[in-house]
Amino acid sequence: MEKKQFNSTINANVLKSLKILAVKKDQNINQILEEAIRDLLKKYGQKVEKS
Repeated sequence: MEKKQFNSTINANVLKSLKILAVKKDQNINQILEEAIRDLLKKYGQKVEKS
């Protein structure tokens, strides 16, 4: 699977919580974000390619 880089901004408190979650789950932030984005896409009926 090809990866593409993108940049964005996020609320500081949300980012802090995201970092804490990543540490607790022993995952990196990218893995957490990809899971969240996939869940959101599924919620709105978008097809998501399996990784």
